[in-house]
Amino acid sequence: MQKLISYPVSVIYYLCFGLTLVIFHPIQWICLNIFGYQAHKKSVDYLNFFLLKCTNLVGTTYKFENRDSIPEGVPLIFVANHQSMYDIVAMIWYLRRFHCKFVSKKELGKGIPSVSYNLRHGGGALIDRKDPKQAIPEIKKLSEYIEKNKRSAVIFPEGTRSKTGKPKEFAVTGVKILCKNAPSAYIVPVSINNSWKMVKFGFFPVGLGNHLTFVIHKPLKVSEHNFPELMEMTESAVVKGIKF
Repeated sequence: MQKLISYPVSVIYYLCFGLTLVIFHPIQWICLNIFGYQAHKKSVDYLNFFLLKCTNLVGTTYKFENRDSIPEGVPLIFVANHQSMYDIVAMIWYLRRFHCKFVSKKELGKGIPSVSYNLRHGGGALIDRKDPKQAIPEIKKLSEYIEKNKRSAVIFPEGTRSKTGKPKEFAVTGVKILCKNAPSAYIVPVSINNSWKMVKFGFFPVGLGNHLTFVIHKPLKVSEHNFPELMEMTESAVVKGIKF
């Protein structure tokens, strides 16, 4: 029954979602090319604010727990499970004071209004998951960027989204590169729940009435742990916070 009801609602939702992406594409270009980084960053923040408001049309709500535990004025590496594109939209808005930059697959860097532009020009890393020789310097550049500017990287070590909410085994390479080249950073584990339900029917129609939760776990200072220990603690925290 929910799927049947969702069809007409999803049409309205995607019209609003798509229109938001189209409107903010030239706004981003103007902000970046005329006013610089800070203006562009604001435009991206409010792009994602309005995208979140679009999801309210299908009954989606959001909750971020323990945001006050995140240290400020230091580089951060958010490590999270991945369930849908709505993970990214929510993190950009709710964690906006930390200037989140994402490690994303290179295919997203073209063809999507607003999103592709931001991924190419906003400071993130676009990687070819099949080509480590290309991916390593991209992630290294991002880690050096957050170290220098005291900003944050976001990485989903599962490599691809979980379609059922059940976490997949974490790959360590990307996180290791970030830690090595941002030695003053803190890893912040994040458990994401219910985002997969937004796309449980596929791209269309959208799942209705979902409550997405993002649980921030205790930050871990990179310099205080060897990497295997750090990765084990991080993955354990993320997985324990996932309900599936």
